[in-house]
Amino acid sequence: MLKFEKTAIWALQRLDPERAHELAIRSFSLGLTGSAPLDDSRLSTTLWGKDFANPIGLAAGFDKNARALQGLAKIGFGFVEAGTVTPRPQPGNPKPRLFRLSEDRAIINRMGFNSCGIDIFCQNLAQLYKANRAGHAEGASAPLGINLGINKVGAHPLKDYPYLVERVHSYADYITINLSSPNTPGLRDLQGPETLSQILEAIKKNAPYHPPLLVKLAPDLDDESYRPIFQAALNGGANGLILTNTTLARPDSLRNARAFETGGLSGRPLSQRARDVLKIVSELNKGGQLTLISSGGIESGRDVFERLAMGAHLVQIYTSFIYEGSSLLIRLKKELLRAMDDAAVNSLKDLSHLS
Repeated sequence: MLKFEKTAIWALQRLDPERAHELAIRSFSLGLTGSAPLDDSRLSTTLWGKDFANPIGLAAGFDKNARALQGLAKIGFGFVEAGTVTPRPQPGNPKPRLFRLSEDRAIINRMGFNSCGIDIFCQNLAQLYKANRAGHAEGASAPLGINLGINKVGAHPLKDYPYLVERVHSYADYITINLSSPNTPGLRDLQGPETLSQILEAIKKNAPYHPPLLVKLAPDLDDESYRPIFQAALNGGANGLILTNTTLARPDSLRNARAFETGGLSGRPLSQRARDVLKIVSELNKGGQLTLISSGGIESGRDVFERLAMGAHLVQIYTSFIYEGSSLLIRLKKELLRAMDDAAVNSLKDLSHLS
């Protein structure tokens, strides 16, 4: 199976990135990608009363329209985040809008919240829910996060986010409020503590019954900005933060000729900044008030170990998964267990005490 997957990835990476992505989604939706073995119990954790077989999740942006969630769970993710979904359908930005920077193990995207819209998104979730209830969906399941955004035109954040929360709350194990994509004009302005407080208050008032609520932040804020945002999230009733989204920065180390395409950069070049932001926010979260999910440049089990030891409760991957496929999950888990053995750590709970 691994040999077949390597061949498939080799072939996909010779196609246009967006076409390759669509073919991958179809494969996962049809269950053509196999199933992972059961995880070692040492990798399990419990958050919000939900069991996670391992701490490695798939970040939002891969399955935007909730078409392939069962297939993605089967290959060994500890959790999967679908979306970003918007209230109304929208095509996103003009193509080309997705670029591989292979030499840099990075991706630049300026997709612009291309979305089927909340109606079709919920229809897809309902079909999956019905199949699971009827026992027709074979294989593993994993906690589901749903990532919410706003339309490029005609957005009303104080109305849109509560509306979306209300629409998806019965399907999600947690919900993410995306305020940090660099590809929707004005979206990142909503991260400010005053506006964030207003959004959380609007959700509390208009959609009070929902699973844990997380806020996804950008890596490009000034270091000092995270403290008031953290406090606004905590005071507003948020349950966690996702650190971080893609970056607008372009490190000098980039070698690919497409490095200065506009859009959000993800992958290896984001790793150090993602670690820096996690360190800043973990210091603010010493009491464990908020659940922290670290994302950005995670490529090894040692990376996972270090993020968890720094104070993250879970991690998410995206770009490294694009380059390696499901074999990456097998490797990450083996390397994470090896790092835990080296540190004489028997569980993820014990690992969190290292921070």
